[in-house]
Amino acid sequence: MTHDDVDRFIREHTVVRKVPFLPEIVMHTADEAIPLWEKTEVQTGAANLAPPFWAFPWAGGQGLARYVLDHPDVVHGKDVLDLAAGGGLVAVAAARAGAASVVANEIDPYADAAIALNAEANGVEIRRELKDLLDGATDADVVLAGDVFYSGAMAARMLAFMRRATGATVLVGDPGRAYAPAGMDELASYDIPVIRDLEDADTKHVRILRFA
Repeated sequence: MTHDDVDRFIREHTVVRKVPFLPEIVMHTADEAIPLWEKTEVQTGAANLAPPFWAFPWAGGQGLARYVLDHPDVVHGKDVLDLAAGGGLVAVAAARAGAASVVANEIDPYADAAIALNAEANGVEIRRELKDLLDGATDADVVLAGDVFYSGAMAARMLAFMRRATGATVLVGDPGRAYAPAGMDELASYDIPVIRDLEDADTKHVRILRFA
């Protein structure tokens, strides 16, 4: 699979539309998760792929992006890292809010390609890193992560990375996932419309948390 193949697949199976909770931003968005997931497996010839996180504006990311746009001082003039960026919604918001630089990190080539397309669609510049960063450290001024506490293993690795991000402001958008840690400072909360196909709900209550 080449980058061009992935780029073409995303363009063919998504529509550029406004994000429900962030009308300032557009994303390449799919209509249904399961059919797209199946098509991705067919194209790659691989089974047990991760869900197409990149094709939807998930609640945690929407909440965090909303917070960044409403509080641009958090990122303005700073170097920002968007971890587990999905389609890059939070990264786009940081760029729109005046960040000096934005890096969107993913391990999924489809997400990486979607980030590039979404940056182009919103007229912003985002640098992409397609690799696992969680065992290392960062010199970013701000670390942003939308909806990353969805499994015990992921939560443990994320928290370890956040502890090593000394000197950085670390913000998380969490829609009530089971592995969200206690003791983080809540900065804001939002009730966000979501796709029932993904969340089995019409809205999710999202908290914006600061890692202390």
